[in-house]
Amino acid sequence: MTSTARRRPYGVRTAPYAFLLPATLLFVLFFALPIGYAVWLSFRKVRVSGLGLGSGARTEVSAGLENYTAALTDSELLSGALRVLGYGAIVVPAMLGLALLFALMLDSERVRLAPLTRLAIFLPYAVPGVVAALLWGFLYLPDVSPFYFVLDRLGLPQPDLLDGGPLYLALSNIAVWGGTGFNMIVIYTSLRSIPAEVYEAAKLDGAGPLQIALRIKIPMVAPSLVLTFFFSIIATLQVFNEPTTLKPLTNSVSTTWSPLMKVYQDAFGKGDIHAAAAQATLIALVTLLLSFGFLRAANRRQKQEAAR
Repeated sequence: MTSTARRRPYGVRTAPYAFLLPATLLFVLFFALPIGYAVWLSFRKVRVSGLGLGSGARTEVSAGLENYTAALTDSELLSGALRVLGYGAIVVPAMLGLALLFALMLDSERVRLAPLTRLAIFLPYAVPGVVAALLWGFLYLPDVSPFYFVLDRLGLPQPDLLDGGPLYLALSNIAVWGGTGFNMIVIYTSLRSIPAEVYEAAKLDGAGPLQIALRIKIPMVAPSLVLTFFFSIIATLQVFNEPTTLKPLTNSVSTTWSPLMKVYQDAFGKGDIHAAAAQATLIALVTLLLSFGFLRAANRRQKQEAAR
């Protein structure tokens, strides 16, 4: 009796750690260790002796900050970053604006077939990014697209969406089509959590549907808007699937169109994993700094509004 009574508290104390152990091991093996290894590679380089033939001709040595200096002065990486900024300036406002609009419409009392409409808007998010890019890519090709056939029959101009400035719109359309549904669900869920008494009080005060949406619904779902904006920024900085998938269909998309494409090209095209690791680390740091700065600014604004 005494020994059994003494064992139970120990088992109770260790049970949470036992449940956390599998998740911790997976986190360390597939997240922490790869990140640490990439950072370690970013401070290394390969030294070639002679012609680089034979054993010992290629040795890995410390590079210090050489890889980071090369990455910060790499014109292709900087150009890719500028292209991603232009891409994000189109994607983020359009995607969040449509998500908020759809969420407000679905939350309206007059909407019909709301479950079916929600599913139809969310369904593109379930399509893998590569598949979505392939589908839209063939719709952009004049030779196989039904849209160009209709435009030709109507005698209307047929713009080349895979060349020049329209390429940004073509890539942005794929991202907006696939990501709007997820953001809409997040915002719509937040709208459904607002107590009905708030709407009833606003109606008694004479507020119409538009006033309720602008003065009650949107301010109360501000945390969800911040969250979706945060996710959208991260996804924009890490754009890779869409331009990589469309690259075989057009010459306007280079192998270094986005920063992640540049990392992939250096790592697997040129075989320089050390330079690629430094570039990937810089991209992760920029993403972290932007995310942290945005969240801190959003929290500060919420505290100021709460103080008022």
